[in-house]
Amino acid sequence: MARESKDVAEGGQHAGRLEVAGSDAPSDASTALTMDADKVVVEGGAPPSARIALSEKLIVSAALAYIDEFGLPGLSMRRLGSVLGVEAMSLYRYVAGREELLDAIANSMTNSMSEDSEVFEDPTHGWQDFLQRLAHGVRRVALTHPKAFPLVASRPAEAPWLRPPLRSLHWVEAFLRGLIAEGFSHEAAVRAYRAFSSFLLGHLLLEVATQGADLGPLDVIEEENLDENAPRHPLVRELRDALTEDHAAEEFEESLEDLLNRIELIRMEH
Repeated sequence: MARESKDVAEGGQHAGRLEVAGSDAPSDASTALTMDADKVVVEGGAPPSARIALSEKLIVSAALAYIDEFGLPGLSMRRLGSVLGVEAMSLYRYVAGREELLDAIANSMTNSMSEDSEVFEDPTHGWQDFLQRLAHGVRRVALTHPKAFPLVASRPAEAPWLRPPLRSLHWVEAFLRGLIAEGFSHEAAVRAYRAFSSFLLGHLLLEVATQGADLGPLDVIEEENLDENAPRHPLVRELRDALTEDHAAEEFEESLEDLLNRIELIRMEH
């Protein structure tokens, strides 16, 4: 995957640093690219295409790094081509267009959990531990790529009846197989899957929204507008500081614990 850190270009222009590496890139492919929203400068002067072999994996990694830095709305095939030092048309050999690229990004985030050593694909230590690890694995993906995570919810899954964020046949199969191995009936396992998916998606979309994720066209409420309306809502004004505190991590743990208790009741009922 791409490793990214932030930098500031001359004149105060915001830029990012993208190091592209992968198993299908040459050994010297850790070329540092100074990236802004419209151009790429390669340290050392050589165009990146002369040193890095294009592949779908590399293109998806670069696109994900771009979204992490600049957000989803600005991503285009032209800008991504500029990041990689090639014409946009060169990318179409590997991805059919922006829509297919977005699907591939969503899939790559979901599939990355297979590389997370804290996530198990079977209930080695019981189903509660299994679901806790899986939930935290999805949350790590969301917090690593908050600006891209909404794609996990909005892009088509591998089958129309799969629910995000466990949107791949692989992970849904592992989820159902794991619970059934722990004594869940088929009906109870399906109900648990639905409850688990709803909990994760609702909580994590709210959490990434506070970190700059674009969840759609939203009106921005200015602070002065809040002050104008405050006299009619004295409790909101009084408790505004408390309302703005970030307790996402604790709320996630508490809600997950409540969910596991509910799933235990589902298991016992069926």
